[in-house]
Amino acid sequence: MCYILHVASPLTLSEVRSMLPPGMSAHALAPEDDRRLRRAFRPARAVLELLIGPCTCDLVLARDPVGHTEERALRARYAALRLSRPAIIRAIDAHRARAEDCPLEPPAFWQRALADFVAEHARNAGPTVYWLRFGPRGAGASPPDPPAERREIPVAQVLEDPRGWLGEGVPVRVSR
Repeated sequence: MCYILHVASPLTLSEVRSMLPPGMSAHALAPEDDRRLRRAFRPARAVLELLIGPCTCDLVLARDPVGHTEERALRARYAALRLSRPAIIRAIDAHRARAEDCPLEPPAFWQRALADFVAEHARNAGPTVYWLRFGPRGAGASPPDPPAERREIPVAQVLEDPRGWLGEGVPVRVSR
Protein backbone atom coordinates (compact mmCIF):
# COMPACT_ATOMS: atom_id res chain seq x y z
CA MET A 1 0.00 0.00 0.00
CA CYS A 2 1.31 3.36 -1.03
CA TYR A 3 0.24 6.53 -2.75
CA ILE A 4 -0.61 6.06 -6.41
CA LEU A 5 -1.43 8.70 -9.00
CA HIS A 6 -3.81 7.70 -11.78
CA VAL A 7 -3.93 9.75 -14.97
CA ALA A 8 -6.99 9.43 -17.23
CA SER A 9 -5.62 10.78 -20.49
CA PRO A 10 -6.87 11.24 -24.04
CA LEU A 11 -3.36 10.16 -25.10
CA THR A 12 -1.85 6.69 -25.37
CA LEU A 13 0.63 5.23 -22.90
CA SER A 14 3.59 5.88 -25.20
CA GLU A 15 2.50 9.48 -25.81
CA VAL A 16 2.25 10.13 -22.07
CA ARG A 17 5.62 8.47 -21.45
CA SER A 18 7.27 10.73 -24.02
CA MET A 19 6.33 13.82 -21.94
CA LEU A 20 7.32 12.58 -18.48
CA PRO A 21 10.23 14.12 -16.62
CA PRO A 22 13.19 11.91 -15.67
CA GLY A 23 12.41 9.75 -12.64
CA MET A 24 8.69 9.44 -13.38
CA SER A 25 7.17 6.53 -15.24
CA ALA A 26 3.73 5.66 -16.57
CA HIS A 27 2.30 2.14 -16.48
CA ALA A 28 -0.80 0.60 -17.99
CA LEU A 29 -3.46 -0.91 -15.76
CA ALA A 30 -4.83 -4.40 -16.23
CA PRO A 31 -7.21 -4.32 -19.22
CA GLU A 32 -10.36 -4.79 -17.13
CA ASP A 33 -9.32 -2.00 -14.71
CA ASP A 34 -8.44 0.29 -17.61
CA ARG A 35 -11.87 -0.25 -19.21
CA ARG A 36 -13.70 0.27 -15.92
CA LEU A 37 -11.87 3.50 -15.08
CA ARG A 38 -12.09 4.85 -18.64
CA ARG A 39 -15.89 4.58 -18.32
CA ALA A 40 -15.68 6.62 -15.10
CA PHE A 41 -13.31 9.19 -16.63
CA ARG A 42 -14.80 9.68 -20.11
CA PRO A 43 -13.45 10.49 -22.71
CA ALA A 44 -10.09 9.10 -21.54
CA ARG A 45 -8.23 6.92 -23.99
CA ALA A 46 -6.12 5.32 -21.27
CA VAL A 47 -5.95 5.30 -17.48
CA LEU A 48 -2.37 4.95 -16.28
CA GLU A 49 -0.42 4.80 -13.05
CA LEU A 50 2.12 7.60 -12.80
CA LEU A 51 4.95 6.50 -10.51
CA ILE A 52 8.17 7.84 -9.03
CA GLY A 53 10.16 4.68 -8.52
CA PRO A 54 7.87 1.92 -7.24
CA CYS A 55 5.02 4.19 -6.04
CA THR A 56 4.04 7.86 -5.89
CA CYS A 57 4.81 8.43 -2.21
CA ASP A 58 7.65 10.81 -3.09
CA LEU A 59 5.04 13.27 -4.35
CA VAL A 60 3.52 13.40 -0.84
CA LEU A 61 6.16 12.26 1.68
CA ALA A 62 9.83 13.19 1.97
CA ARG A 63 11.91 10.01 1.89
CA ASP A 64 14.40 9.67 4.68
CA PRO A 65 16.95 7.05 3.58
CA VAL A 66 18.62 7.03 7.00
CA GLY A 67 15.87 7.33 9.61
CA HIS A 68 12.91 6.30 7.42
CA THR A 69 10.70 8.92 9.11
CA GLU A 70 8.18 8.83 6.24
CA GLU A 71 7.50 5.22 7.14
CA ARG A 72 5.90 6.38 10.42
CA ALA A 73 3.20 8.15 8.42
CA LEU A 74 2.69 5.04 6.28
CA ARG A 75 2.59 2.76 9.34
CA ALA A 76 -0.12 5.00 10.85
CA ARG A 77 -2.17 4.71 7.65
CA TYR A 78 -1.71 0.93 7.61
CA ALA A 79 -2.69 0.66 11.29
CA ALA A 80 -5.83 2.74 10.62
CA LEU A 81 -6.71 0.23 7.90
CA ARG A 82 -6.23 -2.54 10.48
CA LEU A 83 -3.58 -4.39 8.50
CA SER A 84 -1.84 -7.27 10.22
CA ARG A 85 1.79 -6.91 11.30
CA PRO A 86 3.03 -9.18 8.46
CA ALA A 87 1.00 -7.14 5.94
CA ILE A 88 2.49 -3.90 7.30
CA ILE A 89 6.01 -5.30 7.02
CA ARG A 90 5.36 -6.38 3.41
CA ALA A 91 3.94 -2.94 2.59
CA ILE A 92 6.93 -1.13 4.12
CA ASP A 93 9.35 -3.43 2.28
CA ALA A 94 7.56 -2.67 -0.99
CA HIS A 95 7.69 1.06 -0.25
CA ARG A 96 11.44 0.86 0.42
CA ALA A 97 12.12 -0.85 -2.89
CA ARG A 98 13.47 1.94 -5.07
CA ALA A 99 14.58 1.88 -8.65
CA GLU A 100 18.34 2.44 -8.87
CA ASP A 101 17.92 5.23 -11.40
CA CYS A 102 15.21 7.12 -9.48
CA PRO A 103 16.71 10.28 -7.97
CA LEU A 104 15.98 10.97 -4.30
CA GLU A 105 14.33 14.39 -4.28
CA PRO A 106 12.00 16.20 -1.85
CA PRO A 107 8.24 16.33 -2.54
CA ALA A 108 8.47 19.97 -3.73
CA PHE A 109 10.76 18.85 -6.59
CA TRP A 110 8.31 16.16 -7.71
CA GLN A 111 5.30 18.46 -7.26
CA ARG A 112 6.93 21.04 -9.57
CA ALA A 113 7.88 18.32 -12.07
CA LEU A 114 4.30 17.02 -12.05
CA ALA A 115 2.88 20.54 -12.48
CA ASP A 116 5.13 21.10 -15.51
CA PHE A 117 4.04 17.75 -16.95
CA VAL A 118 0.36 18.60 -16.35
CA ALA A 119 0.80 21.92 -18.19
CA GLU A 120 2.52 20.29 -21.17
CA HIS A 121 -0.06 17.50 -21.22
CA ALA A 122 -2.92 20.04 -21.20
CA ARG A 123 -1.38 21.87 -24.17
CA ASN A 124 -1.01 18.65 -26.15
CA ALA A 125 -4.04 16.62 -25.10
CA GLY A 126 -6.64 18.83 -23.48
CA PRO A 127 -8.61 18.03 -20.32
CA THR A 128 -7.23 15.19 -18.24
CA VAL A 129 -8.16 13.68 -14.88
CA TYR A 130 -5.60 13.16 -12.09
CA TRP A 131 -6.53 10.98 -9.12
CA LEU A 132 -4.15 10.58 -6.17
CA ARG A 133 -5.14 7.78 -3.83
CA PHE A 134 -3.72 5.67 -1.06
CA GLY A 135 -4.18 1.96 -1.43
CA PRO A 136 -2.87 -1.41 -2.48
CA ARG A 137 -0.54 -1.83 -5.42
CA GLY A 138 1.15 -4.69 -7.10
CA ALA A 139 0.06 -7.80 -8.93
CA GLY A 140 -3.63 -8.44 -8.54
CA ALA A 141 -4.42 -5.15 -6.79
CA SER A 142 -7.22 -3.46 -8.71
CA PRO A 143 -7.91 0.21 -8.06
CA PRO A 144 -11.28 0.91 -6.48
CA ASP A 145 -14.04 2.74 -8.32
CA PRO A 146 -13.32 6.47 -8.17
CA PRO A 147 -15.50 8.63 -5.95
CA ALA A 148 -18.39 10.53 -7.54
CA GLU A 149 -17.04 13.82 -6.20
CA ARG A 150 -14.80 15.58 -8.75
CA ARG A 151 -13.05 18.93 -8.99
CA GLU A 152 -12.26 20.92 -12.11
CA ILE A 153 -9.43 23.43 -12.26
CA PRO A 154 -7.50 25.29 -14.94
CA VAL A 155 -3.87 24.45 -15.64
CA ALA A 156 -2.92 27.95 -14.42
CA GLN A 157 -3.98 26.91 -10.90
CA VAL A 158 -1.75 23.83 -11.08
CA LEU A 159 1.23 25.99 -12.06
CA GLU A 160 0.46 28.55 -9.33
CA ASP A 161 0.13 25.94 -6.60
CA PRO A 162 2.09 22.78 -7.48
CA ARG A 163 1.81 21.61 -3.88
CA GLY A 164 -1.88 22.13 -3.20
CA TRP A 165 -3.86 21.48 -6.39
CA LEU A 166 -3.94 17.70 -6.08
CA GLY A 167 -5.68 16.44 -2.97
CA GLU A 168 -5.84 12.82 -1.96
CA GLY A 169 -8.91 10.85 -2.92
CA VAL A 170 -10.70 13.37 -5.16
CA PRO A 171 -10.23 13.15 -8.93
CA VAL A 172 -9.22 16.50 -10.44
CA ARG A 173 -9.96 17.38 -14.06
CA VAL A 174 -7.39 19.84 -15.39
CA SER A 175 -8.15 21.85 -18.50
CA ARG A 176 -6.55 24.74 -20.31
